[in-house]
Amino acid sequence: MEKQNKLSELFSALQNNMISKAKFSSVLNHPTDQGDNSEQSWIDWFNEYLPKRYKAAKATVIDSKGDTSQQIDLVLYDAQYSYLAFNQNDILYIPAESVYAVFEIKQDLCKEHMIYAGEKAESVRRLYRTSAEIPYANGTYSPKKLHRILAGILTTRSKWAKPFEKPFENCLDVYSEEQQVDCGCVLERGSYYYDYNTRILNTSTKEESLVYFFLQLLILLQRMGTVPAIDLKEYMKSLQIGERYLNGESSRL
Repeated sequence: MEKQNKLSELFSALQNNMISKAKFSSVLNHPTDQGDNSEQSWIDWFNEYLPKRYKAAKATVIDSKGDTSQQIDLVLYDAQYSYLAFNQNDILYIPAESVYAVFEIKQDLCKEHMIYAGEKAESVRRLYRTSAEIPYANGTYSPKKLHRILAGILTTRSKWAKPFEKPFENCLDVYSEEQQVDCGCVLERGSYYYDYNTRILNTSTKEESLVYFFLQLLILLQRMGTVPAIDLKEYMKSLQIGERYLNGESSRL
């Protein structure tokens, strides 16, 4: 009897479950209902299977200057140090420093959706990010170098008959640096990772779409390490009391 790979078996079951949820979304009558159901399925999956230091949510990203991104379908952010995350009128605002990755979620992979995913990524990457010194028992660590925020796209199907060939590669090549969409998962067709440094496109089979995407994402997150410490003084500057605080003046609240 041929020995089965238990890891492949487990991810195959997870993938089939995600596809079933995606098919349920596709039979919903209203496009908004379809989108909301797909987004929530991916958010739930990220929160269940990624290490607990990461958290996934639909959110808008904000910086210390008060600028904001477009609303992002799925923001992967730091769950330990994102103490400036705000929820206002059911819209979650997450500080730019806390963001690891952003994902656009659609039913199909196509040129239009790739362009849209690039625009969403750009709206996050253009935001201003701070990095503060980190005190410890024997002194201070220098401010951490800012990491590159990952961007991706998550879909169920592909409108391209062959999803990762020339038309898809053309989409990857026309992005500006801030628009680059690094990775993605098309549940029924496969996953990809494009290394913009080497210009090499790596893809998976349709049978391994979810496991390939998951492991590749973990590798990229490992390389990234921890998010930088937020420089709270920069956020103070955007408040009316900021300048008085920074100048050492007392305030009566």
